[in-house]
Amino acid sequence: MAFQYLTNIPLTKAKKEYLELLKAKGMTPRTEKIKVFDAVGRITAGPVYANISAPHYNACAMDGIALNAKLTFGATETTPVFLTPEQYVPVDTGDPLPRGCDAVVMIEDVVATEGGIRLYQAATPWQHIRQIGEDICAGEMLLPSYSEITPSSVGAMIAAGVLEVEVIKKPVVGIIPTGDEIIQPTTNPKEGDIIEFNSSIFSSMLKGWGAETITFPIVEDNLERIKTAISDALDKCDVVILNAGSSAGREDFSAQAISEVGEVLYHGLAIKPGKPAILGYSGAKAILGVPGYPVSGIIVIEEILRPIIEYLANRPAEEKKYEEAVLSKAIVSSLKYQEFVRVRLGYVQDRLIASPLNRGSGVVSSFMKADGIVEVPQGVEGYESGATVKVRLLRPTQELKRNLVATGSHDPLLDEISDLMRRTWGDISMSSSHVGSMGGIMAIRRGEAHVAGTHLLDEKTGQYNTSFIKKYFPSGGVRLIECVKRIQGLMVQRGNPKNIRGIGDLTKEGIRYVNRQKGSGTRVLCDYLCRQEEIDTGKIYGYNREEFTHTAVAALIASDSADVGLGIYSAAKLYNLDFIPICEEQYDLLIPDYAWNTTMVQRLIQILKSDGFRQRLEALGGYSLDKPGTVRERF
Repeated sequence: MAFQYLTNIPLTKAKKEYLELLKAKGMTPRTEKIKVFDAVGRITAGPVYANISAPHYNACAMDGIALNAKLTFGATETTPVFLTPEQYVPVDTGDPLPRGCDAVVMIEDVVATEGGIRLYQAATPWQHIRQIGEDICAGEMLLPSYSEITPSSVGAMIAAGVLEVEVIKKPVVGIIPTGDEIIQPTTNPKEGDIIEFNSSIFSSMLKGWGAETITFPIVEDNLERIKTAISDALDKCDVVILNAGSSAGREDFSAQAISEVGEVLYHGLAIKPGKPAILGYSGAKAILGVPGYPVSGIIVIEEILRPIIEYLANRPAEEKKYEEAVLSKAIVSSLKYQEFVRVRLGYVQDRLIASPLNRGSGVVSSFMKADGIVEVPQGVEGYESGATVKVRLLRPTQELKRNLVATGSHDPLLDEISDLMRRTWGDISMSSSHVGSMGGIMAIRRGEAHVAGTHLLDEKTGQYNTSFIKKYFPSGGVRLIECVKRIQGLMVQRGNPKNIRGIGDLTKEGIRYVNRQKGSGTRVLCDYLCRQEEIDTGKIYGYNREEFTHTAVAALIASDSADVGLGIYSAAKLYNLDFIPICEEQYDLLIPDYAWNTTMVQRLIQILKSDGFRQRLEALGGYSLDKPGTVRERF
């Protein structure tokens, strides 16, 4: 009598409904804390922030002497400066910078003489010094959510004082092989023995997708023992695979066992090979009945279980790559099923030729040899020889990667945007470089970025950005996107011990300033404010001491390496600094037409308009939003 299956459900429908059911039952990714030393390859469960700066002290970068740079001013080849031992400190590379010193002179430039040393070249403040936060600033986001941890990120976390990290817990999959004829691997099987190797295939596949596996002992064809094995596995695992016994033969107990331990959603899929598959569950845990034939099992595991594992492991689904190919011989298929046909591939006279392999569901070697798979849809009888078909490539498999390249002015909100994009979609990354507003504009002109942050003040009009965009893009081709208004001001140490009240105080004796780099919007603003108050910037100690981010400036002030710097309120808040507001500025995003319709940019716009973005900025502080993500002006 012909086998009777409960269902003949299309694969797409079954996959969708199975995963939706499991989610509704409570299946969700779990997290755990692990030692950073063991974290390579794992996926972060949330953003990872630095606990300390790296370096966490001002470090001498050369062997030589440490001193106050002022002592060397005026030194030349003809007029050397003589210093006594009380005026300098011998140091080695890596030594903490002695208090009262702000420069290191290389030993090669030091001439020893009676009673001291001579220097024939003046030192500049902070030369040959690795300043606090040069590499990493405390509070800086090291990794966004759902990032794969690499060896270099392990090093960065340790350097930043992060010794434990919360990661996505690997889902645990239990594999139960069944059958009276199944034996453990051996080199001398008896007639009728079937070597159990399916679990090894399944386990390798699952580990590659980010799961852990437990292979349980072989269970004979006995309903009660199979039920007991399933129950035991459910206690230890998130997903259980019951291998073999999924058909309708006399000793095929899988469907009954699953239905008595849990429930069966579907028994029978409209696919070939793999049609006897069982989609079952117990609470939020999946129980998958997989046919005993290896190729059938591989197809079912790949098509049904992989999306579940990728969901639990929080890894993006691998994008299948298709190419057109010409069939070397016909493929005949049943109208009842969606069929997966393994093929060999090769180029002949610049044409991709597909040669079908043995289609038997027990021929595991066909998968080993296959370069691709031809998917014949349900309702299609097959393809004639010479027909052009789409082939899903297996060798090599390359995952399409999408990366949003951001440049220009720095703001911590860029990290938050990046994290929100990763949390929302998982397949979008943001690569940011902080080169200042002008640097960002130039990068867009050269076609090197998707988006650039800018906040350039036009002194004549008092407006931000527009005049600069018109100047550097006379032919247009860009959009200015509204982002945020933010408060700029002077960041000073807690309690304001130097009693700094405004820009005019920067020239006072003993005030150490730290600036942003030339071309940054903050540097342009500072230059403008100094001109307004007729301040000679040459009299500001440290005016040419440049950092590339607001957080780096804040870190130096918090560590007493500087007294004051111009920056944004959110950076001051992060480092618990006092803040003297000066102005509110417009921070916009510049997006070229060539990037506007890309998925990355359109998802960026969605994030800017989201409630999640507003909530993140409220937590940071110092921002106000009107209509973020809207086009302010198109050029």
